[in-house]
Amino acid sequence: MGFGKKWFKSLVLVAGVGLLVSACGSGGQQSSGSGTSGGGSQDKVYVVGTDAAYPPFQMLEADKISGHDIDVMNAIAEAGGFKIEWKNTGWDPLFDGLDKGTVDIGISSITITDKRKEKYDFSDSYFEANQLILVAEDSPVSKLADLKGKKIGVQAATTGEEVVKKAFGDTYEGLKGYDDMPSSVDDFFNGRVDAVVGDNGVLQYYVNKIKDKKFKLIKDDSFEKEFYGIMVKKGNTDALNKINDGLKKIKENGKLQEIYTQYFGSK
Repeated sequence: MGFGKKWFKSLVLVAGVGLLVSACGSGGQQSSGSGTSGGGSQDKVYVVGTDAAYPPFQMLEADKISGHDIDVMNAIAEAGGFKIEWKNTGWDPLFDGLDKGTVDIGISSITITDKRKEKYDFSDSYFEANQLILVAEDSPVSKLADLKGKKIGVQAATTGEEVVKKAFGDTYEGLKGYDDMPSSVDDFFNGRVDAVVGDNGVLQYYVNKIKDKKFKLIKDDSFEKEFYGIMVKKGNTDALNKINDGLKKIKENGKLQEIYTQYFGSK
């Protein structure tokens, strides 16, 4: 196990405690609301899948799932009056679980894209994001185009991978996909890749928490804004309506902004 992974696990274990809000205590278990739907669905418990390896949005602490997205989904369920239980599926299995019906809802910093909307339905957006580039502090790189010919780490099947492929081609030899973001950052700090491309929220988390490593984050103006949504299997209007109802309520009552501030500070 490389130094980076051991460092990352220690970081999440120590730093994450300060990030949690009181509502996060049931993150890895079940969060319940006062089910109000009729037609026999009043007592339904929706299984919510996530990939708990993307701090500060989703992470594991003492075998419990915690983080920004977990707090958001718990607040939505409470406001929308429905019950949920959490399942740490991993990234690719989350989509597979929705396909097979073993997962009802997916929330895992999932960018709403036209391609994904062909197969899944999305809630209204709950987070605005953009891609950033992680490079060494003394790197001459100032934009994505400067990474041509270099080894670039991304989390596989994410928009980070998509923007690199769009810039350098689907068969770009320098692209290295990982199952999770921590693994790509680990390889960066161990010199196996020259840069990492990923969502701003995650990479800014490292800037705020890592003081003993030399690196910088670059924003390329060519990167388009992205919007995270909560995903359900196409046609699952029952769950989607409940989610959007709860999300609308926490936007209006300030709870969503409160959760954002807890993790990222004021906008």
